Amino acid sequence: MADLKILVLVKQTFTTEARIQLDAQGKIVDKGIKYVISPYDEYAVEKAIQMQEAGGGIVRILTVGSDKTLETMRIALAMGAAEAVRVWDPCLETADSQITAQVIAAAMKKVPFDLVLAGKAAVDDQSYEVPARVAGLLGLPLVNAITSLSVSGTTAKVERETDAGKETIEVPLPAVLTAEKGLAEPRYPTLPNIMKAKKKPVQVYGLGDIGLSAAALKPAVQVLGLSTPAPRKGAAIIGGSPQEAVKELVRRLKEEAKVL
Repeated sequence: MADLKILVLVKQTFTTEARIQLDAQGKIVDKGIKYVISPYDEYAVEKAIQMQEAGGGIVRILTVGSDKTLETMRIALAMGAAEAVRVWDPCLETADSQITAQVIAAAMKKVPFDLVLAGKAAVDDQSYEVPARVAGLLGLPLVNAITSLSVSGTTAKVERETDAGKETIEVPLPAVLTAEKGLAEPRYPTLPNIMKAKKKPVQVYGLGDIGLSAAALKPAVQVLGLSTPAPRKGAAIIGGSPQEAVKELVRRLKEEAKVL
């Protein structure tokens, strides 16, 4: 489909290797943390770009985030996306999945699309909610965790893995599809494309630009603070030969842990 307009929903997250620290108020200390495109979103970006290259469509990126998200948006643009849209207001700093979906759905009314791709979940909160909420708000069909995608005319054909095996689904466009690992292997942007990305357009909207206001956005969930798990206690290394170690382990499980 030569004129296919693909919109990819992207969230900026910290790397999965990041060591998270909290301040006295239970907020994440992001100093020194590297931010990236959430990996499942990155699969969606790559698949969209592959479709753009194969069929001549256009890929746009949409995110909700502050100025610091610009760096990761440039990564998507360097990968091959044509344009990007960012929505931000300070009140969105504590937005839950419901508010995020409302903002995205409102912004999408200003961005043309035939197909919406997103990751099946963000690796930070693992809520699995936002794409489904967006689809519900806009009355669009939704298929989650796809591993294969092709488009013919106004129909998308997808595959996904289930407990019963591989499932093939045909869905009319426009639709919201979320990416599972295996949909596409993300490319590394080249230096020339990184430089070109700096010149690609990034449209920034405030809430008023998309017909919303801070007063109208009421979160269903409010995070009051975060805490790290308590350190594990009681770990021990049992020495000796394998036979001696097993004997001692069994003794401790019986006499001390009382689990045997």
